[in-house]
Order: sequence, then C-alpha cells, then structure tokens
Amino acid sequence: MATLLLKKSYRHKDLKEIKFHDLWDSYGVFTTMRIIDKPAKILFFRQHIDNLIRSLKIYKINKRNIKKKILNLIKLNINKNKKYDHLFRVAINNKMISISLRKRLKPKLNFTLKLLNYKRIDPQYKNLKYKKILNFLKKLDTSKSDIALYKDKKILETGTSNLLFVKGNNVYSPIKNFYEGTTYKFFSKKLRKIKKKNITIDSLNIYDEIIVIGSGKGVVSVNRIEKTHWKRKNLKNYRILSKIYAKAVKNCPRYNG
Repeated sequence: MATLLLKKSYRHKDLKEIKFHDLWDSYGVFTTMRIIDKPAKILFFRQHIDNLIRSLKIYKINKRNIKKKILNLIKLNINKNKKYDHLFRVAINNKMISISLRKRLKPKLNFTLKLLNYKRIDPQYKNLKYKKILNFLKKLDTSKSDIALYKDKKILETGTSNLLFVKGNNVYSPIKNFYEGTTYKFFSKKLRKIKKKNITIDSLNIYDEIIVIGSGKGVVSVNRIEKTHWKRKNLKNYRILSKIYAKAVKNCPRYNG
C-alpha cells in the first residue's frame, strides 16, 4: 500500500481533529486530486470539488456548510513551502472528513493490466466501497500495472482510473457501470467524441491502443493485458492525449485556497 505522508481526520460538528480513519468501506464518498509544483497547483480543482459535493448530496450526507468546511481543511493542509507531485485525497462519511496525501508514482511505458471479474458498488459514483479493490492493488507495483474490472465479459474501468479504447481514429469507452472521472470528463470535451460501446474481452484484439486516464495515472499507454492475446500496436493516440494533458498541467492555475 502507498505510504501516507499526511493523514488527518476531523469531525463534522466543529472540525476538531480526531484519530485518523481512512474511511474505506464506510458509507460515503471521496475524491483524489493531483497536486503539483511550488506554490501548489491542484489540477481540475473546481471540477473535483463540484463532483464531490454532488455525490455528497446524492448520498444524503447533508452536513451544514459542508463545502466551506472541505475547502477550509484543504487550505489548512497544504504546505506553501513544499514542492508537490502528490495525490491529495478527501474522504467523507456521516461522521468525519479525512484528508490524506501520498507521493504520486509515475507510470512506466511497459504498463500492464490484470483482469478482475468485479463491478464496483454504485460504480457511477466515487464511493468508499473499495476494500476488495485495495486488497488487489496492494499486491501490485502500481507504477507498472493496474487491475481491469469486468463483468459479464465486459470491461468497465481500472481499479483507479478510466479506460479508453482506440481503433484507427475512433476512441471508445464502456457504455455503463463505471465512474466518469474528472480526467475522463476533461478528455470528453477535448476530443471530438468518445463513443460509448460494450468492450468485451473477446473483442480486445480489434483495438490498436488502450489508454488509462485518471487523476493519479494521468495518461498511460497499456502495453498488454495479462491472460489475453492483446498487445499494444502503436502509441499514436497516447502521444496526442499526453500532449493535451501536459498542456493542462502546465496551464493549471495556482491554488489560492
């Protein structure tokens, strides 16, 4: 498991700091944001916060002034003198808000996926029911590999990110049963169109590229998928998406609290 460089929990009522709980598998939601540079920048910050607040309303965690409290705790836990390339996580349930920070691992070019027959609970939301996934991820070097979740032979998402499938000049993603993350929504606007399609394990060989996108991973080209015959054919669209993402990182505004 990743080493947490910062880990704090606060109770909702008065934001008093209490014993840290990571909140995994409790009833609640979370978001993980990439924080970079000095002074700090948080990539797609407002989009992350908006998604988090929307999920809190859906899960009926309607605490008074919840958005203001979240923003105050983020500000409190960002070090103005630190140079970042980290992942900043905010997790919330009915009892507390938990903040944690870990070093971001840069993915390797020989990145692989391992198939796992599993669909997340309420997959359209970034909820905290992640224990099973975490048990698999802790066995991996996540700079080199991730798990690809599938159900009924249809691939959905990875343990941490979204998946794009490229055939020629066409980009596809699964139809349903996955979370459309902030990075996914960013590319949905930048690309002409991401087409929705059932991506079956048996059909993988028709795709030239498989690309992982997410807050922690950024943009990653998959080299192969274990226990299948699929292997990467080229890096054409990976390079295009990487340039778009690098520009977003470069132009990310400074975090002002």
